[in-house]
Amino acid sequence: MTVKVREEALKLGGLADFAIDRLDETKAAKLEPVAVVDIGSNSVRMVAYDGMRRAPAPIFNEKITAGLGRGVAATGRLPEEGVARTLRQLRRFAHLARTMRVKGVHAIATAAVRDAADGPDFVRRAEAALGAPIRILSGEEEARYTALGVLSGIPEADGVVGDLGGGSLELVRVKEGKVKSGDTLPLGALRLAEEGGGDVVRMRAIVDALLAGHRLVKKLEGRVLYAVGGAWRNLARLHMHWSGYPLSVVQQYAIPRHELLRLVERLVGMTPEELGGLGIISERRAPLIAAAALVLGRLVELSGARAVVFSALGVREGLLFEQLPAEVRKADPLLSATWDFARRYSRSPVHELELCAWSDNIAVEGGLECTRRWKRLRYAACMLADIGWRAHPDFRGGRSLNLVAQGNFHGLDHYSRAFLALTVFFRYQGASAKPPVDIAALVDDKGLKRARTLAALFRLAYALSAAMPGTLPRIPLVVKPKKLVLTLTGEHAALAGEIVEKRLEHLARLLGREPSVKAENG
Repeated sequence: MTVKVREEALKLGGLADFAIDRLDETKAAKLEPVAVVDIGSNSVRMVAYDGMRRAPAPIFNEKITAGLGRGVAATGRLPEEGVARTLRQLRRFAHLARTMRVKGVHAIATAAVRDAADGPDFVRRAEAALGAPIRILSGEEEARYTALGVLSGIPEADGVVGDLGGGSLELVRVKEGKVKSGDTLPLGALRLAEEGGGDVVRMRAIVDALLAGHRLVKKLEGRVLYAVGGAWRNLARLHMHWSGYPLSVVQQYAIPRHELLRLVERLVGMTPEELGGLGIISERRAPLIAAAALVLGRLVELSGARAVVFSALGVREGLLFEQLPAEVRKADPLLSATWDFARRYSRSPVHELELCAWSDNIAVEGGLECTRRWKRLRYAACMLADIGWRAHPDFRGGRSLNLVAQGNFHGLDHYSRAFLALTVFFRYQGASAKPPVDIAALVDDKGLKRARTLAALFRLAYALSAAMPGTLPRIPLVVKPKKLVLTLTGEHAALAGEIVEKRLEHLARLLGREPSVKAENG
């Protein structure tokens, strides 16, 4: 795409209102993997991403539960078994990073290593095994990177980020896209389970002594707690399992205060054997679930937080996010990701930019409602409108719905995720098609009608353009008080026919208008 065409597409599509990462690339980005190795108190993980971008996609993700922080609070030293398991895994990560041709490995160590007397000696051995420098994060740094990770996926976050690890709990105030004050507390799930000896009353007393009256806990009243960390993500998965939730995406999964407290009460009363037998969490993680649940429950109860929103993004993503140029950090995570989908999977990314502009035709007074929130979702849907074309026609709707509903997107709540999935489903199956009941239940009637309307527009657009650029900008579509008028002039007059008329009629009906096709050969 030339600079001139790109700028014109931005202008026509209204996308200048939104910052999008690497908009000038119409071909799929070259794979330039970057990896983060996170040596935590309970687990050791490496995540490799497809590049240093606003919405990077994980291409590799592996962890082991090494228990590196086990006993550190009591002995002041790292356990030999945990050290041996960690060093062995780091050698494996080093080999895998070479195999994937990773451009850079960013390695960090957190609470267990910074608290242990032999932490510096361990780091020297670990760096030799990994073949990369390892940075021991202070509690303040860990808190800040975690908050940045959350903001990278939820830019509008307003509340307190809580990151529960094996050895510590980080709390950070976030507001208006910025990281405010933070603190780190010696309240990790592994540490609490050891110090409390499995006794719920004793663990609750430890938690309350650290949390009651804390300044950041007070900041949570009436606000949202953004929960980060593997143990807390498992609580979200258990809640999804028991509630029969149709999605398996933890990112921005929300649990209201009263439901969260009921979940905690249930989990604290279960044994590790009962938890492990559910098949949702690993046997190694099960003994820590009660401690993790207790911390979350007391944090919500003591603070008066109105809800918990879970974030799959944390310290690793924050570490990379900070290194991006300022203009890239400002880019919209959802539109950056959906634009990347358009570049990778659509027949013509330029056509999807034109579709954004063409969809503005019905986002007028008396047409489709167009607040900034819905404009953003509408553009995201346009970027996703052609992702199923390679699939067999009988399966395009279902495949595309699942790809969007369960996809690795950030910057959208689950209502918006379901809306986008349903819009793409209706685009392939027909705007009158019966949607999957469980996904449709995540949106209201207004959202469902909006998804059908937008899909009807897409079906008309593709009938006119065949997914090729250059056609839609030359075909006016106008919403009038009583009519929806499509004008086909010159060579485009030949496009008039039954398919176009039928699809225009369907769209007009959804907009409460009479359809009108004007075909002019002159």
